[in-house]
Amino acid sequence: MNSCRRAACCDWRSGLNTVLSRLSPEGAPSLSRSQATAAGASPGAETGEKPRLRAIDLARKVRQEKTKPPDTEPPVTGQQQRRVTELKRFSLQLQRVHPNVLAKHLHRTVLYRDKDVAVINKPYGVPVRDDSGGTSITSVLPVLSKMIDGMKIKSASQLLPCLGLEKDASGALLLARSEKVAEHILNLYRDNQVERKYWVITVGVPVPSEGVIDIPIIEREVTGPQPHYKMTLSPLFRMNDTGDHMTKIRAHRQAHPAATKYRVLDSSNGCSLVELQPFSGVKHQMRVHMAFALTCPILGDHKYSHWNKLAPQ
Repeated sequence: MNSCRRAACCDWRSGLNTVLSRLSPEGAPSLSRSQATAAGASPGAETGEKPRLRAIDLARKVRQEKTKPPDTEPPVTGQQQRRVTELKRFSLQLQRVHPNVLAKHLHRTVLYRDKDVAVINKPYGVPVRDDSGGTSITSVLPVLSKMIDGMKIKSASQLLPCLGLEKDASGALLLARSEKVAEHILNLYRDNQVERKYWVITVGVPVPSEGVIDIPIIEREVTGPQPHYKMTLSPLFRMNDTGDHMTKIRAHRQAHPAATKYRVLDSSNGCSLVELQPFSGVKHQMRVHMAFALTCPILGDHKYSHWNKLAPQ
């Protein structure tokens, strides 16, 4: 973990000293697991090898597996359920601590600071903002600012969050030390001049090992014993019935364009360390793209590990 923090600090130092290069996503949208397998298939008649399934056949097989009766899924053990309950309780405890306690913890995790910005290590389970008035990163920033300046009485500096992280995400969080700097960073972000990368552990190994997922995302209701809402894919292309090519379909008006670049850094024991670089900021974008586009959900992401229910992974 210490080596990760040092690496993150070095990345932020280099990124803050120079204007980050303009992003230019390369490559076409990545194929799904079934499409990638079919694309690499070659006729078996000439080589003597057994012919591989067509993309449409593989797609049908995947759909059949997803529609298996619920009793074929492994049952949720009591230990798994207790672990999820413990994580929820821990998250609530972090949000209920005294603001000064959270500010002291954040002060100890400062990764970088100068006259314009500060970078802290956001802990898991604490939201960057909380409109309901609960404890959040934003609510303790005035105290944290004084701690960084040495508790100076007449200090006029402030800390403003620029690019947020989800509540259940941890890692480097960039804070501006003035409104002018915050506006400048937001302008860079809007002009695609800020490069953000995330490391996640996934269940399964993405195929192919790197590419760009360019599939819009939409929010839909999941009905059943546990009615809830999930973000999901809203593709612009569909495989035709013969499996020969893709056909473009009409975009849904409520869908949000979303693109994520990914690269497998390492894999072992059925899991992978994957680097993600989002080119857009749609809600739950990386979680949805990994779970539904590559069928490799993020480890610990119980919400998107199953489509029709909320249950431990």
